[in-house]
Amino acid sequence: MSALDALRHGGQALMEEVSREYYLAQSGHQSTADLQPIYVRHADVVGPESLAVARDALAAATDDASRRSARMLLEWQVEAGSARLAAASEEREIAWESTALVRVTEGRVVPYQRAAIEIANSADRADRQALDAARATLVERDLAPLRQERLQTETAYVESLALGDGYIPTFERLSGLDLTALAADCRAFLRDTSAMWDDLLPRAARTVLGLAPGDLTRADALALFRARAYDRFFPAAQMDPSVRRQVGEMGIDADAAGRVRFDIGERDGKRARAFCAPVRVPEEVYLVLRPHGGQTDWSTLLHELGHALHFAYTRPEFPFEYRWVGDNSVTESYAMLFDHLLQNRGWLLRYTGLGRGDVAGYLHTAALEELHYLRRYSAKLLYEIELYGGAVPWSALPDRYVELLTGATTFRYRRADAFVDVDPRFYAARYLRAWQLGALLAESLVARFDVDWYRNPAAGPWIVEHLFQEGQRELADEVGRRVADRGLSFAPVIAAVERLLD
Repeated sequence: MSALDALRHGGQALMEEVSREYYLAQSGHQSTADLQPIYVRHADVVGPESLAVARDALAAATDDASRRSARMLLEWQVEAGSARLAAASEEREIAWESTALVRVTEGRVVPYQRAAIEIANSADRADRQALDAARATLVERDLAPLRQERLQTETAYVESLALGDGYIPTFERLSGLDLTALAADCRAFLRDTSAMWDDLLPRAARTVLGLAPGDLTRADALALFRARAYDRFFPAAQMDPSVRRQVGEMGIDADAAGRVRFDIGERDGKRARAFCAPVRVPEEVYLVLRPHGGQTDWSTLLHELGHALHFAYTRPEFPFEYRWVGDNSVTESYAMLFDHLLQNRGWLLRYTGLGRGDVAGYLHTAALEELHYLRRYSAKLLYEIELYGGAVPWSALPDRYVELLTGATTFRYRRADAFVDVDPRFYAARYLRAWQLGALLAESLVARFDVDWYRNPAAGPWIVEHLFQEGQRELADEVGRRVADRGLSFAPVIAAVERLLD
């Protein structure tokens, strides 16, 4: 076995163990994650020698295929090395999150893992503000220092490798993403959609929450976009069978012959944020959801199902790097392709309880939510560029976080969340590119299979063959050009939001 094949073999074994440990801990099956022993057992996979193998492979690559493979392996090596160094800190975080209690009043205590759910479901503004304030106090004292430590450890490690002139150039070289260009697109998007946002938000805030825009906080955002008024159209009992019915009509097995395992019930210790855990790709993939209620759960189930089916239908013969790593913008775009079905009038009328008299109002609400998240993630990317760029002191970052996120969304953010509301390694960029690619894929599917592609029995097999089976071998912009013959931009995203408002 060559050194490169040995790295692939060891990498898969490491990732399977780490992924299983994350699944068990974050789904509530166990209260802690023992990550450090895993990295000790696989020390030969994540260390200077393995890093050198990946670096040498990239330097020696003479064609596009070998260069792509080596770049992806080197990117994974850097990420795995960061994760190994942060394992102890992450273990403490997971243990803390599974046991931490938010003490709102002397008589009311809420598990930290349920705080976001309780805030979103609260119709009493004073109650959700008190709960969020207590949550923020707890986070600032206990969780934020742990997250800051992890981010600083990761940044220092990546910069120490001297693979680029600082963290951001290193990330761009390894990922193939141009953050400078994406940041410019985000600034333009925030500018171009500001009038639409300033028109839509005040009306919704007054109608749904009885609040003026200047009074809104992020806790109010959770309540506003929970859209409780539509709960009766999205009953919990119908969610799983309705989604399975639609996917089946499209010609895809939702269980992927048993490779996708659904974990969608309530469980103490399960994190509030849903996730997909590809424990073995493509053989064993978990879809994990903790119920919030209403359309939120339907959207989340569809999102995570897009991920799960992608991993479960990836070609098993692909090398490790094409099945496990790569541009996560791709898998996020497939997740968004599925969850955006809740913005499709025909889909809603066919698979939910919404009638023709209610669907227009619902789609208007969906447009506001979509625009909010796009503006939020645009601001997150701009903030994270400052976080990783090194020009802004760590002590000044919380104020910049509040300034940028509040400025983009109107909802007032808290300094306590400045390091907690960060998915490491510029994952915000993956989401933004996924929005762009997802919009292109939706347009392409309509062109190929008509407006009701989601129930066309030919569409599912095409999606499996041309999208899912390719894993993440390609970058998101490469998928867009191959499938839709177009590059990535916000233009189709904005057009999709405008159609919801028609």
